[in-house]
Amino acid sequence: MKLPIEYRFYPSLLNTYSRFLQGKINKQELIDRINRVPIPQTEAQLRGVSFEDAVLKGIGEDQFDANILAEVRQRLPKPIVQTQVYCQYQINDVLIYGFVDVLGRKDALDLKTTSHYEANRFQQDHQNFYLPALYKRGVKQMRYLITDFAQVYEEVYETSLDFEGQLEEVYSFKSFISEHRDLITDAKIFPKKS
Repeated sequence: MKLPIEYRFYPSLLNTYSRFLQGKINKQELIDRINRVPIPQTEAQLRGVSFEDAVLKGIGEDQFDANILAEVRQRLPKPIVQTQVYCQYQINDVLIYGFVDVLGRKDALDLKTTSHYEANRFQQDHQNFYLPALYKRGVKQMRYLITDFAQVYEEVYETSLDFEGQLEEVYSFKSFISEHRDLITDAKIFPKKS
C-alpha cells in the first residue's frame, strides 16, 4: 500500500538542492527556487530552450550549427512515441514529477546544452527518476544528449542504476523543507488535503 503523498518535488528543484549541498548556492537562493520566485532566464538557459525547439520543432534552426542539429536528430529515439511526456514516481510519501523531452519505445531522452561538458555529468541527476516512472511503459534507459555546440555527447543510464545518492538527497530535502516550512510559500510542494 502506498503512503499518502506529503511532498511534491520536481527533478530540477532536487538538482538545485544538490547545488546547495555542494555550496554552489546559498540558503536564500534555495528558498527562492523552492518558492518559484521569478528570476530572469540567463542567455545560456534561453539558448538551451531555443536549441530544443530547433531540434524537436524545427523552430529557429538557423541559430545553430546544421551538423550539430543533424547529429542530435540522428540520435533521437526511432520512432519518437511522444515529446514532453509527464512522469511521476512515488518514493514513500514523496511524489517526484516532471516532463521528459522525448519518449521512445524503450528509452526516454532529455536534451541538454552546456558551455563545458564533463563525462558522467548526469549520473546523479534527479531526472533519472524518470526511469522507474516510465518502466511500466517499457522504458529501459534514460539517455541524455548533451551539446556544447561544438560536439554532441551522450550518457545512457539503465534501469539498474544505483539511486542511493539521489534517494539520500530526497530524504535530506524533505528534512530541509520540514525545518523551513514557515518560509515555504509554494503550495505545490505540499499536496492539497482531501
